Amino acid sequence: MDVFALTRALIDIESITGNELAVGNYLYERLAQLAAQYGGCAERSEVEPNRFNVYGQWGEQPAVTLSTHMDTVPPFFASREEEAHIWGRGACDTKGIIAAMITAAEKLLAAGERNFGLLFVVGEERNSAGAYYAAQHPRGSRYIVNGEPTGNKLALGSKGALRYEVAATGKMAHSAYPELGDSAIHKLIDALAEMRRMPLPTDTLLGPSTLNIGVLSGGRAPNVIADEARAEILIRLVGDSAETKEALARAVEGRAELREILEIPAVRLGSLDGLETTVVAFTTDIPAFGGRWGEPFLIGPGSIHVAHTLEERIPKGELLAAVDIYQIMVKQLCKRASK
Repeated sequence: MDVFALTRALIDIESITGNELAVGNYLYERLAQLAAQYGGCAERSEVEPNRFNVYGQWGEQPAVTLSTHMDTVPPFFASREEEAHIWGRGACDTKGIIAAMITAAEKLLAAGERNFGLLFVVGEERNSAGAYYAAQHPRGSRYIVNGEPTGNKLALGSKGALRYEVAATGKMAHSAYPELGDSAIHKLIDALAEMRRMPLPTDTLLGPSTLNIGVLSGGRAPNVIADEARAEILIRLVGDSAETKEALARAVEGRAELREILEIPAVRLGSLDGLETTVVAFTTDIPAFGGRWGEPFLIGPGSIHVAHTLEERIPKGELLAAVDIYQIMVKQLCKRASK
């Protein structure tokens, strides 16, 4: 199966976060075949019931591990193909990347290369559950190449993420007599407005930190003073989060409560000779690995600008180029590890 056919086969297996079982089984069978053919090993590691990471290894100890996630965001839509692109949920984030990594591995193995691994994890789109689990079970890899859509450019850094739930409470009353109630929605709106006025840090490499109010809910009816309201916010971090957390606490004081859901730090990454570089604003599994799978690199085909949209697609030319790039990186990093 060529890289285009494999990309489409993976896209057509729905794997929205929490429902990775079918694609995990497919990937395990694929790696098991390669393990049987080339004398490696393949295994499934349960992260949660019906959710597992998939790992394949060739050689006694992997110098390099190619890794990405198998889950996608909703909604699912099946693949289609045209002359220049493959479309579908996960095309670039990250079913095409998985296909490129597996195809690169096949070519490396056929050429006699060993001492590398493939690791596909669950849950990156929600809480990096698979990467956190893998961090507790390292295999001695010196380097990990994490796949995300960077246009096949090696990312020198990526922003972090700070996610909160903001909750306000109040007292219900008839809307004709607002003085008898206490609107949770008004409190929440005031807190969020204060957050939007907060100055946020800027980094010379990563650029500005940004805030997004992604979810709003609350209230009972238009003619009822709201007794509860909630929001979910996400801040893209470019450095230490301490000052930002303090500013958030001041913004909600007396109005609402903050509940921290997730923090992923910003990261700075290395480069390799011969590869173009970039900087990305999105977060990845790299911080969750915690260095336990080796020095990280970040690169993959496709554009993040169409990921998480109904226009998700991946250029066929970038898929083919990624197959070559991953082979080059494995060879270079294996050579570096042997010194």
